[in-house]
Amino acid sequence: MENYGYTKDGNTQQQNNIPYKSEKKIPAALLGLLVGWLALNKFYLGYTKEGVIQLVLNVVTCGVASIIPFIEGIIYLLMSDEQFDNTYVHNKKGWL
Repeated sequence: MENYGYTKDGNTQQQNNIPYKSEKKIPAALLGLLVGWLALNKFYLGYTKEGVIQLVLNVVTCGVASIIPFIEGIIYLLMSDEQFDNTYVHNKKGWL
């Protein structure tokens, strides 16, 4: 049986021995690495404006700007799950 504690604001807090797992990190990283030229990693994370900008940049630069989501995918993979969620899911950092 797992032991959950409650914080002052009523949210549950898992035991320290259970590692933090991000649900969006791996899919966002793979989308950036494999189909970044379509800006699917931006749209997946809810960054519609940044996704449209990425698409326009890819068209204007004939695909050269697709290096940006590729680099972002690598950055996503190198981050811890908790750091990824804090940076890109909760704080909504749109670019690198």
